[in-house]
Amino acid sequence: MKSVILSSVLPLAVAITAVVGLASGASAAEPDKQFFQSAEGKWVGPGEIVAGKYKGTKFNCSFTGSTPDGKMGMTLDGGCRVGMFTQPMSAKIERKGRDYKGSFMGGADGAGLDIIGGNVVDARKVVFTINRNQLRGVMQARIPDDNSMTVTVAVRVQDQLVPVIGMSLKRVDAVEVGSITPN
Repeated sequence: MKSVILSSVLPLAVAITAVVGLASGASAAEPDKQFFQSAEGKWVGPGEIVAGKYKGTKFNCSFTGSTPDGKMGMTLDGGCRVGMFTQPMSAKIERKGRDYKGSFMGGADGAGLDIIGGNVVDARKVVFTINRNQLRGVMQARIPDDNSMTVTVAVRVQDQLVPVIGMSLKRVDAVEVGSITPN
């Protein structure tokens, strides 16, 4: 009798464990999906170079955030203006296997940095590892509420991360505009 009960309960327990395992795997990806979806839309705002040769240089940026179809990741594409000059800027990140990979400003082969790893901390924050030759650092994006995003790029100097670029962006596509009702 004991073996009959075990033989009927054991497969049920295994099935429940498998379903719980699949559900927890899906829920582990949920903060990633939530973060990337919250970055979709149009963003504008000021930035500043806070360290290095061009310290104190202020600029204004405009980006469009999107997510790739069927993949986990995001693209921020647009540009930043300093005076009369506009510099195209973009970041492209996609999940590759168990990690995130991508490029910032065309990657290390161009004028930018490679994104060689990183993770979604929670539904409001991501941290990516950036690299170019001997330059190592991180790019962090935080979305504290539905209408603001801060992006910080920091580089490693000896054993310390030093912020070099900071941006404070506001969402501009979710602004409600009043309408006039027809007579």
